[in-house]
Amino acid sequence: MEGNSTRPDNVEDENEEEEYVLLDLDAVSGQVEIPPNAPYVLSGLDTLNPRLIIDNKLKLIGEYEETIGTALVFTEEEAAPVVHEETGPSEANLFSGAYIIDPNQSPVKQVKPVACLQKILKFKVLLDDDVQDTSIGVKT
Repeated sequence: MEGNSTRPDNVEDENEEEEYVLLDLDAVSGQVEIPPNAPYVLSGLDTLNPRLIIDNKLKLIGEYEETIGTALVFTEEEAAPVVHEETGPSEANLFSGAYIIDPNQSPVKQVKPVACLQKILKFKVLLDDDVQDTSIGVKT
């Protein structure tokens, strides 16, 4: 007889915590051209050296770096322009109740926090002589 679980398989463990990782490609960007919107495969996030393959051509190997303190990630969005409403009676005020947007006002950005980071994953180009057998830790 099979035992039934009271918890569905698709429900995550309540003690499991989300962890955000920043993918740092600064060391690679000066060496190679990475096309925008190129397809990529990121594998081995639970290993010491995750791998990133971009456009099925460029192979990168990563190494985790712990952050010191709390690193925050923000997003920047266009904020709505400041709108002024014409108020008060006036014979000169032909647009009573109208809204005015100052054309000389520079665009306003709004910054919002997205996540806290504990780790940064720094990538470098994977050369053939960098290939290692991860089970032994010896270069092949």
